[in-house]
Amino acid sequence: MSTKLPIGAMPVTLTTDDGTLIQALRYDADTPRGRVVVAGATGVPQLFYRAFAEHAASRGFSTLTLDYRGIGLSRPPSLRGFRMNYLDWARQDLSAAVHAMSDDQIPLYMVGHSFGGHAFGLLPNFDRVARFYTFATGAGWHGWMPAAEQWRVRVLWHVVAPLITAWSGFLAWGRLGMGEDLPYGVYRDWKRWCTYPRYFFDDPTMADSVAQSFDRVRTPVVAANSVDDRWAPPASRDAFMSGYRNAPLRSVDLEPRTYGLDSIGHMGYFRRNAQPLWDEVLEWFASSANISPAV
Repeated sequence: MSTKLPIGAMPVTLTTDDGTLIQALRYDADTPRGRVVVAGATGVPQLFYRAFAEHAASRGFSTLTLDYRGIGLSRPPSLRGFRMNYLDWARQDLSAAVHAMSDDQIPLYMVGHSFGGHAFGLLPNFDRVARFYTFATGAGWHGWMPAAEQWRVRVLWHVVAPLITAWSGFLAWGRLGMGEDLPYGVYRDWKRWCTYPRYFFDDPTMADSVAQSFDRVRTPVVAANSVDDRWAPPASRDAFMSGYRNAPLRSVDLEPRTYGLDSIGHMGYFRRNAQPLWDEVLEWFASSANISPAV
């Protein structure tokens, strides 16, 4: 099935170190003063970030979005039998995006959404990014969520998801109205890490290697979470973002009404009415290089 691409977005094919082809879209600024890579959330196709990317380009920041392997424009004909590890999205796919957008003459920044905040600390080339701003990044553990959401998530992980995955061979999120279908490897890893209060930092099979990777990060980071985000409330963010222990980190609790919004939740950060949030991000990026985004 063909997908209509946004007018003004240039299709880009990225090649990862393991030879996988990743489909991306680039939104170029007329006079670029910075570049941005958008590190999206799990199961969210890159077209969801179109409005942000277009806005960033209009403010002087050429922006790249991408579909990780297995989803969106990077999805294979069938997910049944498609094999990958969840961390491939960071170490391979997002790393290729950083490489493609790196330019010694123009500063590079990254905006994350949920998983994007997990991914940055896993990048082999994070040092190419001058500043990192992430929305809705949390630890994924049900215990950080409101009581009603805890019940819903536990039913999802222990009843619904295992049944639908056993039937289809992958996590058929689309049938649940929850986003893109996910490869089995993503489901397997995500489910395991969500049993720990600090996500993969508490996984004994990988805690040391993940900690070492995150310890290298000294890039300035801002982590902003809405107080009405049921999946990643501020407490969940704090549990995960403590892993960036050597980075200058600022945590921000967002009150929706401060921005003229009735709610933000887990997905509202990138809807068109959230432009005031985007302007704060771009202004912070611009301040790192003593530049002013175009008005």
